[in-house]
Amino acid sequence: MRVLGSLVLYLSLGVTSALAGSNCKVNVVFRHAPKPVSHFDRVLAKAEAGDRLGQLQAGVAFETGSGTEQNYAEAVKWYRKAADLGEPGAQNNLGGMYLRGLGVPQDDGEALRWYLRAAGEGYLPAMNNVGFMNASGRGTRANDEEAVRWYRRAAAKAYAPAQANLAFMYAEGRSVPIDGEQAVQWYHKAAAQNYAPAEYKLGLLYYHGVVISRNLSEALRLFRQAAEHGSAAAENEIAHLYEHGEGVPQNFETASKWYQLAAEHGLPEARKNLEILSARILHASGATDAMSTSSGSASPGEGFVGGRVPQ
Repeated sequence: MRVLGSLVLYLSLGVTSALAGSNCKVNVVFRHAPKPVSHFDRVLAKAEAGDRLGQLQAGVAFETGSGTEQNYAEAVKWYRKAADLGEPGAQNNLGGMYLRGLGVPQDDGEALRWYLRAAGEGYLPAMNNVGFMNASGRGTRANDEEAVRWYRRAAAKAYAPAQANLAFMYAEGRSVPIDGEQAVQWYHKAAAQNYAPAEYKLGLLYYHGVVISRNLSEALRLFRQAAEHGSAAAENEIAHLYEHGEGVPQNFETASKWYQLAAEHGLPEARKNLEILSARILHASGATDAMSTSSGSASPGEGFVGGRVPQ
C-alpha cells in the first residue's frame, strides 16, 4: 500500500495547521509555523482591548492549545472579532474553522465566503484556498479554470503551496494541457523553498515517469529532501524503494527503518507496510531455514523475494 493519490491539494491556514476531510485528499499547511504563545495573559489583554493582531494571536492560542487550554469555540470567537476588523489572517483562519467544522457547524459556503474576503485583501494563503475550493467543488461548483486562476495569482507571488497546486494541475491536465515541463518548473519553485509536499510530489513524477522521463535516482533524492523537511509520505516512498530494490540495492533492514519512521510520524499506510515487510522477512527466513535443514546449506538470498538477503 503506497501513498500516491491522484488528487492532493494543499489548503493553507495563515498561522496554524490541521487536516480537512472532503471528497478528495486535502493536506493543510500553514504559511508560518505557529510559535508557542508566551505570556498568554498579555495576548488576551491585547485582544480584549480591541487589538486585532492580539485577537488573531488569541485565536491561534485557543485553536492550537498553545499557552492555554485548547478551545475551538473561543478560537472562533477571537478569529471572528479580528476578521470583522479586517484582519485577513483571521478571516482565512475563520474560513478554515468552518471548513473543518471546528467550534462552528461545518459549512463550506461560509468557509469560501471568508476565504474570498481574505483573498480580496491579497492574502496569499486565502488565494490558494479559494483555488482549492474551486478545484474540489466545495462551497461552489467545481471549476478547475477558476482554481488555476487563483493558484496562478498566489504562485506568481512565490507562495509555495499555490506553486505546488499549480504544478499538480499541469501534471494532471486540469483546465490546462498536460505539461510535464510546466509541472516540474512549478514544483521546483516550491521545492526551492524547502516545501516538503512539492519535493514529494515531484519525486513521484520522476518515479512514475508518465509526464516526464523516469529517473529513480532523482526521485530518491527528492524523497530524501522531503523526508528531511517532515514528509512522512516521502519516508514511506524511500522505504518502498529499498524494499523492492528500485534505484537502490534491495535492503529490508533499511526499508524497515524508513517504514518505522513514517509510522511514528503518523502515516497509517506505513504501519501496514511495516507489518507486511516483517511478515515477508519472517516467511523468507523460515524458507531459508527449511532449505538449510534439508540440504545442509543454502545459497545466499534463497527464500527471499527479490533474491537478496536483508543487509
